[in-house]
Amino acid sequence: METFELVLLTIATAATPLLIAATGELVVERAGVLNLGVEGMMIMGAVSGFAAAYMTGSPWLGLIASILVGAAFSLLFAFLTLTLVTNQVATGLALTLLGLGLSGMIGEAFVGLPGVKMAVLDIPWLSDLPLVGRLVFGQDPIFYISILLVFGVSWFLFRTRAGLTLRSVGDSHKSAHALGIKVIPIRYAAVVFGGACAGMAGGDFALVLVPPWVGGVDAGRGWIALALVVFASWRPWRVLAGAYLFGGVSIGQLHAQALGVGIPSQLLSSLPYLATVIVLVLISRNRRLTMMNTPASLGQPFVPDR
Repeated sequence: METFELVLLTIATAATPLLIAATGELVVERAGVLNLGVEGMMIMGAVSGFAAAYMTGSPWLGLIASILVGAAFSLLFAFLTLTLVTNQVATGLALTLLGLGLSGMIGEAFVGLPGVKMAVLDIPWLSDLPLVGRLVFGQDPIFYISILLVFGVSWFLFRTRAGLTLRSVGDSHKSAHALGIKVIPIRYAAVVFGGACAGMAGGDFALVLVPPWVGGVDAGRGWIALALVVFASWRPWRVLAGAYLFGGVSIGQLHAQALGVGIPSQLLSSLPYLATVIVLVLISRNRRLTMMNTPASLGQPFVPDR
């Protein structure tokens, strides 16, 4: 029972940054913007969160720094793609490379240093319940933020007028503009929100998962977060299920290596990414379902009438 509980805890821990980053990217893509810079924003959020927490001794200040840096990077992406109308794919990839290089330069001074880990909550009596106690009532605060984020985004997108407006911009920016909706400001807000979420996801790596700083701490999880949005058909609750599915695959391969399964460790380590490719191939086979849920204006530039 204790082993099973430990496995569930590690799955939840591994799924949390994926869930946060993918939920933020879902809002961005619902507004019609394709941001491939999530990986760069995550790693910049991670290094800035670690540095701020190390220098101040406060994990909460580290988390705030992660969010602000992720939002700042996304603001740069928004300026380039929405104001200067650069290619969204090329700009996102460029920002990912920038983030990886810049984080490596900043993080070099912190390699091997002990970080400031965010403490888990400990609710008397409830945390001691068998199986569900630590899983539900003994997690770190970012875990609870990730669940609330899914609730909030789902409610906003499908229960509010502002959410309907954002989805209309993603489905047809020309029609939305003709109705008097300010397309560019809405997309700016969506991109900054997605960047803040990516930064928070990076902060989770630095403050919860691996407190001693190492380069490439997110191990390419930003690309999995991007794939999760497609896997979930741009639905928040499917993102939640997909994040925990991929979190389970990630933890499963670690346990398989620990048990000495007769499979090369390199192949086991590639399982999360291999699962991502397989899922995307299976989804792409049903083109009708994919096109039905894809925002029609996704990735398309918009220049308002002068």
